[in-house]
Amino acid sequence: MGKSDFLSPKAIANRIKSKGLQKLRWYCQMCQKQCRDENGFKCHCMSESHQRQLLLASENPQQFMDYFSEEFRNDFLELLRRRFGTKRVHNNIVYNEYISHREHIHMNATQWETLTDFTKWLGREGLCKVDETPKGWYIQYIDRDPETIRRQQEQERKKKQDLDDEEKTAKFIEQQVRRGLEGKELEKPVYTELSRENEEEKVTFNLNKGASSSIAASSKTSVLGPNALKMVEGGVKRKETAHSSSQSKEKKKKSALDEIMELEEEKKRTSRTDYWLQPDIIVKIVTRKLGEKYHKKKAVVKEVIDKYTAVVKMIDSGDKLKLDQTHLETVIPAPGKKVMVLNGGYRGSEGILESINEKRFSATIIVDSVSLK
Repeated sequence: MGKSDFLSPKAIANRIKSKGLQKLRWYCQMCQKQCRDENGFKCHCMSESHQRQLLLASENPQQFMDYFSEEFRNDFLELLRRRFGTKRVHNNIVYNEYISHREHIHMNATQWETLTDFTKWLGREGLCKVDETPKGWYIQYIDRDPETIRRQQEQERKKKQDLDDEEKTAKFIEQQVRRGLEGKELEKPVYTELSRENEEEKVTFNLNKGASSSIAASSKTSVLGPNALKMVEGGVKRKETAHSSSQSKEKKKKSALDEIMELEEEKKRTSRTDYWLQPDIIVKIVTRKLGEKYHKKKAVVKEVIDKYTAVVKMIDSGDKLKLDQTHLETVIPAPGKKVMVLNGGYRGSEGILESINEKRFSATIIVDSVSLK
């Protein structure tokens, strides 16, 4: 009897039945053939093709097992890397997803008897991080891709550079504080003897602060003797000197902070580059190599290539040209119009042109409520 037609009901039914996973005991890994029942598997084992495969496998059985083991390992690790990345996941979840593919390599054809043995082998070979928990074995893929390693090294280098910058700033602040404390002289308190000429007179003290202390001192002039008066005056002088020293210290601290802020502003002002092209800005063509048709004509930058080359579109004719930034210059709009900062610390910021100083070749721009010159 001939084979059924591809579109016959029997052929369609056979294809529907063969879809998906079926019983493992009716699968021949050597021939990579899945049978649907016991009779079909028995007929396959008696077939001539299966006998030939057995003869080939009997000559070198280790070679076939190594081949199936390598295929199983590569497919399993590829699924783990692509599907889960470097996340920690249960090994049974990965295995169930792997065997859901109909053409997968079965584990009974490999050198590993169980999934646990395979998981332990991955840990011993250093291909994955494995750990055992009460819920089972968990695996985590180790990415040894050169691009990934290079990216991680770049991140670590950047993090170390940021830490070095913070240490430099902290050391600079410490030097400024030490420099401010060097000019301050430590003042020692001066003690005077408290004595009175008349034993019958009473000595009274007023501990109020501020202006009341001066009033109390003046009221006690007649009561206290000359030595006591000197002691009160000495205490007032010591308070004044301590207050003045604290003010000078505060000024020195403020000056160190101001110096740091000035250095940061100087960095922003001096952080200039030799390229200034930005998309969507209006420029003027200054080269004569293109003829008088484009000389001193305005265009819009549509695209920036390699920081120094721009694709511009002429405003008048609509022609597109590819020019170097040396053949272009910026166009300054009228005061009150919108502009963009093309260089310096505020590069890329947009603002409003407030005024233009032609004598000093400068302009005042308001960018986010900050005035720049």
